This record gives sequence, structure tokens and C-alpha cells, in this order.
Amino acid sequence: MNFDALFQQPAALPSIPKVVQEVIDSFNDDNVAIEEISRKLSADQVLSAKLLRLANSSYYHVSRSIGTVDDAVLMLGFMTVRTLVVSTGLTGSFKAMPGVDLKQFWRYSLHTATIARWLAKKVKVNSDLVFTVGLMHAIGQLVMHAAMPEQMLQVDKTAGALDARRLDVERTTFGYDFADVSAELAARWRFPDDFPCIIKAFSNPLGEAPLNKAAAVIHLAAWRARAEENKYSREEMESTFPAEVAAALGVAPTLLLDDMPPLEELGAGMEALVS
Repeated sequence: MNFDALFQQPAALPSIPKVVQEVIDSFNDDNVAIEEISRKLSADQVLSAKLLRLANSSYYHVSRSIGTVDDAVLMLGFMTVRTLVVSTGLTGSFKAMPGVDLKQFWRYSLHTATIARWLAKKVKVNSDLVFTVGLMHAIGQLVMHAAMPEQMLQVDKTAGALDARRLDVERTTFGYDFADVSAELAARWRFPDDFPCIIKAFSNPLGEAPLNKAAAVIHLAAWRARAEENKYSREEMESTFPAEVAAALGVAPTLLLDDMPPLEELGAGMEALVS
């Protein structure tokens, strides 16, 4: 199926709740008031509950119980709240589909996001931006599965969802890959322009100059999250480490192999985003 036909399949394009689209639009509005976002979130029971669960999670170590959406928004900060809402919109818009382990998919995506945020702080890249992009960088896989399940099951047999060869196999089979589809979806959902650019570049961040640092961060984070899911040994991690991308970013291998905190510590409490 060609790229344009993919997006004409009714099953491929998930709909997202109105409040989620409004919050995505707020990324582009410098004058949006936090009170206005709080009011919209308060009207949505599912989002309100997730927001409070996240605010009271072990990740934030708050000394008192957060009981209202207003307090949660103030405590978490605008970017975190926007990320939560977008994440909920993404995960809620795809239901069970044949051949896809959605639980594993969102766990991998969340790990990519949390590793990217941690790494971004080390290399002075916008950590909120790479967290959100990290969470949605692979969502094109779900769009492709929804639009052409038979063909994607064949791709799965050659290279599974978390196989390092996956992007190449998709490109050879269809002429495009899940990063291209994820980028197009980000554009259609009216994310800021840099979102699709980073997603498109993440698979080969050295492919254009100057280096897209955010894309390089996502590339390394996705590799590390994949290594976790595939239970790589130390030797496998060393042999597959994206050394050239790390060097371009000024990252020593030991940072991701030895110094990174355990994933359960990096993402503690973040399960509220994708559950």
C-alpha cells in the first residue's frame, strides 16, 4: 500500500478526544492560560483521574496529597500536563489489534521517552520535547497495522516490532517506514513543526547536517529501550551500541551502559501515562 493510500484507510487514522486536540493546539499558543487548560481537564473524568494519579505518584515525591486538578497542574507544570494529555490521547485511540502486543508497545515507547528525557538533560536538549516525541516516535507502526494488517503480519515474520532491522524491512517492502508514518500523523494532529522533523530524522540522525540533536537523543533512547525489551546481555549492548550517533552528540558509551539509573527509577509513576 502506498503512503497516501495508507492515510485514506478509515481504520488507520485514530480519532482523538476534543480536549486532547485542544491541548495539542496549545503547544503552538504562547498565550494559553494554565487556568483554561485546568478547566478543560476538569471536565474530563478519565484525564482528571490520571492527572491526580501522576501528581501523587512516587516519581514526584510530594509531601502532601494533591486533590484537585488545579493543584496538580500547578505542581506538575504545563509541559508535563500537556504530555500526559497527549499520551492519554495516543494510547486511548488505538484498541486491540491482531499481531500487536499493545502493552509491550507502550512500555517500549514510555521507556524511550523517559530515557530520552534523562539523556536530554545531560546534553542540553529540551527534555519535555524529546519526552513527548519519544512517546510517539513509533506510533506509525500502529497506524500501519490498522491499515494493512495482512501485509504487516508478513513484515512481523521477517523483523519483529522491536527488531533493529524493522525500519529497513519496512522501507524495502513499502518504500516508507513507521518513522515516516509517525511524522505524518504528528503533522496531521497539528503538533509543532519540529515534532515531525525530529521523528523523521530519529532513525538516521547523521543523515543530514547540522546534527538534529533531539533526533540523536531519541535514536539512542530507542536503542536502549529496545535493548531492555529484548533483554540484551552486556556483550550484545556493547556490540550494538550506536557509537557514531553517540560520538556526534558527545555521549560516552559508559553513560548509557553504566551510569543510567534503572528504568523503573527513571519512569517511576509514569505508568499513569499509558495505562
